[in-house]
Amino acid sequence: MNAFVPQHVHLVGSIGLDSVPDVFRTVGPLLGRRLRRVPDGEVGGRRQWVSWQYPLFRANAFLVATDVAKPRTGFLELRLADGVRADEIEFGELGYAREARASFIDFTRAQQSGVLPADARFQVCLPTPFAVVGTCCAVKDSPAIEQAYERAMAAEVAHLCAEIPHDKLCIQWDVCSEMVLWDGQDYPGRSRRTDVSNQELLARMVRICEFVPADVELGIHLCYGDLDAKHFVEPRDAAKMVEFANALAGAITHPLAYIHMPVPIERDDDAFFAPLDQLKLPPGTELYLGVVHGKDGVEGTRKRIAAASKHVPGFGVACECGIARARRPDLVKSILQVHAASTREP
Repeated sequence: MNAFVPQHVHLVGSIGLDSVPDVFRTVGPLLGRRLRRVPDGEVGGRRQWVSWQYPLFRANAFLVATDVAKPRTGFLELRLADGVRADEIEFGELGYAREARASFIDFTRAQQSGVLPADARFQVCLPTPFAVVGTCCAVKDSPAIEQAYERAMAAEVAHLCAEIPHDKLCIQWDVCSEMVLWDGQDYPGRSRRTDVSNQELLARMVRICEFVPADVELGIHLCYGDLDAKHFVEPRDAAKMVEFANALAGAITHPLAYIHMPVPIERDDDAFFAPLDQLKLPPGTELYLGVVHGKDGVEGTRKRIAAASKHVPGFGVACECGIARARRPDLVKSILQVHAASTREP
């Protein structure tokens, strides 16, 4: 029997190249029709995922900095300013819609010139409000601040959906803090939001997915973090991701175009992938597995593909997270070439 060779590639979000047109000029010719969606690469400050939102929090008149530094980032935690009520907090533009509108111009030009597939969608990757607030704010005041930030994120989604044709758009939620909490393992710097149950995590996801119009594609990137190109904690196997994916698929009413799951570089063993036997995605929901890594190239990728294919009939490939932080352009291009060499164009 011939070995399974995936046909589709998912680019999770960040791509460590110099500009948005450079991203499109690189991934289009290399990956072609393997791409059903293309992100803008999250260039500039967005390369650091939610960290680029920290200045926005520091500039908010309703918040003040404490003298407590956040683990890993070193950001000073923010709290409510003295005398500010929870219902008074508000945020203005978060910047995501403005960045997306500008990048969509480059996306359209790339499609018109034949650099990108004509039927590919423009993929906008957004962090969950829970993750952003948890990165910037003190635990005590996070619930109140999160409500205000969530309202601002809803406005961002509405703005970008008003500017970008729905049949050209895909919105991806980057689900990191929630995935790590759902997994349950401890690690240095882990969120101490022990008050948040799995049901509350699901309720948050249901709520923010309702921001997305029914005719706009919706995807989910399950994430274990990528600070300095390393996970916060490694999944023991795929069980917790399968459990969370099944729960999300059952709770979210918006159709899910895809779910992405990371795979650690050293895991090409059957034990890691066996829980995929229990994955219950709805018809039409694609699965992408983060089997591509730069260090062991095509050979390592094919080993992980072969191990996974014993437990799931079909899937596309991806990296375990974005490919920008702590990565030079030459390394990014070599990782993209591994995507191409490990798959076949439809």
